[in-house]
Amino acid sequence: MDHRYALISVYDKEGITDFSKELTNHGFTILTTGGTAAVLQKAQIPFTEVATLTGFPEMLDGRVKTLHPVIHAGILARRDEPQHMKTLQKHGINLIDFVICNLYPFEATIQKPKVSITDVIENIDIGGPSLIRAAAKNYTDVVVVTSPRQYPALITSLKAKKDITLEQRQRLAVDAYAHTAQYDALIAQYLRTRWTDDVLPHEYTITARKKQEMRYGENPHQNGAFYQTLPPTQEPCVSTTTQLQGKELSFNNILDANCAIECIKEFIEPTCVIIKHATPCGIASAPTLLQSWKDAYATDIYSPYGGIVAFNRELTADVAKELSSFFLEVIIAPSFHPKARTVLQEKKNLRLLELQGLDKTIHRQGLDIRSVVGGLLAQERDTWFTDPARWKTVTTRKPSPDDLKSMEFAVRCVKHIKSNSVAFVKDTRTVAIGGGQTSRVDATWIATHKGKENIKGSTMASDAFFPFRDAVDVAADAGVTCIIQPGGSIRDDEVITAANEHSIAMVFTGQRYFRH
Repeated sequence: MDHRYALISVYDKEGITDFSKELTNHGFTILTTGGTAAVLQKAQIPFTEVATLTGFPEMLDGRVKTLHPVIHAGILARRDEPQHMKTLQKHGINLIDFVICNLYPFEATIQKPKVSITDVIENIDIGGPSLIRAAAKNYTDVVVVTSPRQYPALITSLKAKKDITLEQRQRLAVDAYAHTAQYDALIAQYLRTRWTDDVLPHEYTITARKKQEMRYGENPHQNGAFYQTLPPTQEPCVSTTTQLQGKELSFNNILDANCAIECIKEFIEPTCVIIKHATPCGIASAPTLLQSWKDAYATDIYSPYGGIVAFNRELTADVAKELSSFFLEVIIAPSFHPKARTVLQEKKNLRLLELQGLDKTIHRQGLDIRSVVGGLLAQERDTWFTDPARWKTVTTRKPSPDDLKSMEFAVRCVKHIKSNSVAFVKDTRTVAIGGGQTSRVDATWIATHKGKENIKGSTMASDAFFPFRDAVDVAADAGVTCIIQPGGSIRDDEVITAANEHSIAMVFTGQRYFRH
């Protein structure tokens, strides 16, 4: 056991030559495999190939390189265990004190368009995770390195002629297990999606990578961070936005931005969605983006203060000029015209988020996952919209074609408002919104009192059935002419009677839209 070995087997070669030089300067013999060997040879860094030590060449198209007792015994041997050391000496096995290893690019491979299953399988690393896990298990004696981001601190320690501390080794071991756990989770998740239709499996592992450190969480006394789930989705969403200007996004900004983005995906025409505290306070579609903003803002002229605004068309200078007179936290759009950027750059704290693809039809899929203390809730995302042809008119008065158009818009709105929720709509713009209440009649009362005269002649949508006729009576007194709701209450007859008494057209969709 004459050499101090450092085993290097990396797919990502970033920084490996500088790190290898420092290891060599510190007295380590570099032990490496084919791909890394070529890089070190070009940099004129001395090394020994793994095959020289094991006596076996790389085989099976590179599937077997480091899976050998000479390698794993050199890593796993406990230096404070005499019997382990005697065994190594008996078999002429050298100690391996450093393992530098990162894995085949499985994550990048599965993101390629139309990738073949052969390519996917060949990018499942076997030897690498084995090396990493072995080194991490023996962290007291072996330094395990899994990312180029870790090199600088280790180089600093080596240059200072200090040993790698126990605390450093422990942190590196934790990172190593996290690295292999994430790798295996991605493999299981991808193959499950490709080979099965199991949407909610018995065992489900979520893996994510930190995208942003935050000053604090929901409140200043809470720490917070934003993680992007892996593999990154191809769907336009809050985690794929590009920030063009403004302060760093806060925890609450991200929650609100997500609500705005998911709501605006419901609409095809030029649309504006205004969000405050994770629920819409104004939604409108119009022939122009400027009109959509004006109509959405008119729903509630107080709540947009400090809010989030999303558009599904390029933000133009005329809209930017209108927005510049308001205090807003975030503006989201698929793109920003250069003249709009010029107008808004004066508001240095205003965050602009560009989200390409938001102006196109978006295929929405995947799971909605929420945390509770001690567990997770998972469900399919609520992308379902009942075909209006299946709606049922239950009152004497029938809705007109224009009424039905407003009803469809109203339902798309109300499904994104916190329950219990109601939305009052004229044409394709909200005129009042009531949500987040413990009773439907209270949500209705709040909306009608905020909407006042604007309620007259409007269509009302409810996210769930009316348990009593009281909310219908409140809406009727405010001037509602049409109501759309799921139906299904034990008092549906009572509710329908109330609608008939007020000459209101009522339609049942059969589809509830709770949003807790």
